[in-house]
Amino acid sequence: MENFICVQCGTQFAESASPPPRCPICEDARQFVRHGGQAWTTLERLAADHHNRFADEAPQLRGIGTEPEFAIGQRALLLQSPGGNLLWDCITLLDNKTITEVNLRGGIRAIAISHPHFYSGMVEWADRFDAQIFLHAQDRQWVMRPSPRIQFWEATTLPLWDGLTLINCGGHFEGGTVLHWPADARGHGGLLTSDILTVVQDRRFVSFMRSYPNLIPLRPAAIHRIVETLDPFPFDQIYGGWWKANVLVNAKAAVRESAQRYLRAISE
Repeated sequence: MENFICVQCGTQFAESASPPPRCPICEDARQFVRHGGQAWTTLERLAADHHNRFADEAPQLRGIGTEPEFAIGQRALLLQSPGGNLLWDCITLLDNKTITEVNLRGGIRAIAISHPHFYSGMVEWADRFDAQIFLHAQDRQWVMRPSPRIQFWEATTLPLWDGLTLINCGGHFEGGTVLHWPADARGHGGLLTSDILTVVQDRRFVSFMRSYPNLIPLRPAAIHRIVETLDPFPFDQIYGGWWKANVLVNAKAAVRESAQRYLRAISE
């Protein structure tokens, strides 16, 4: 029995004797099945020719990403906090070097994930670090490896510890979630967004999509909801889902201006 992993999206599935017949996450309109057809790997095979890279994105915020690039190429963020470390989003590969690196920084109290494209190896990580997983209940159907460690939450916000707050913005996925970090190292508040709000190439703006690879836009109501939901929270930085995909000054104004720009573009 193996926990097979989808090569395209990096999601690890429940144990089975043979690879699953399909990956529902990749067959959804927001993702895609690889051009060569559905393919599978395992954690052991992945570790044979991949490794994880570690680099600070900010003080107390350690990025972890896999090289060579695997699946959609995201990096996770280990947020170090006095009440316990939070792993924001997740990657598939977990090896001994990664375990040692994380433990040197205090381990993981909990894992919180923005949306199903980043579920990846979340249960593997949670089991190894004895951590809880926080997922929004609206994305329950996309969990391919169930676990009692998963806590589904249903409100618009979920307070954690040390002022950390999960915020359900919707948009890209109905359960799409961001993390507010009030005590970020610069002292003005940070927002960890994955691609619920994706940082664009000039890193002065963000954008919003139903599907990024298939270029499906969001409706105006979804954009208004994101902006209104974030309005009560102060933040000056945004940390996106990929290396250096960050807005490091005036991030809250950037969100408002980005939303206005987006709404103008789809209404003209």
